[in-house]
Amino acid sequence: MQKIDPLYLAKERAALRRRHRKTVLFNDREVAAIEEYCKVFGISSKSAMFRQAIMERVLEGLDEQHPTLF
Repeated sequence: MQKIDPLYLAKERAALRRRHRKTVLFNDREVAAIEEYCKVFGISSKSAMFRQAIMERVLEGLDEQHPTLF
């Protein structure tokens, strides 16, 4: 069994570290909807939920806008 290079693992860990903060503002109705959604679906980490939803939308948009030859 091959061992993974510790330097490689350190670089991978550093690349995945979240260092860029973004702020989003919601109105009262949006917050109430988010709270209800989290309660119904048992979501404890809102930041993870927001990150997942945003990245799904971004990646979906990029996939739809991929370069074509014609």
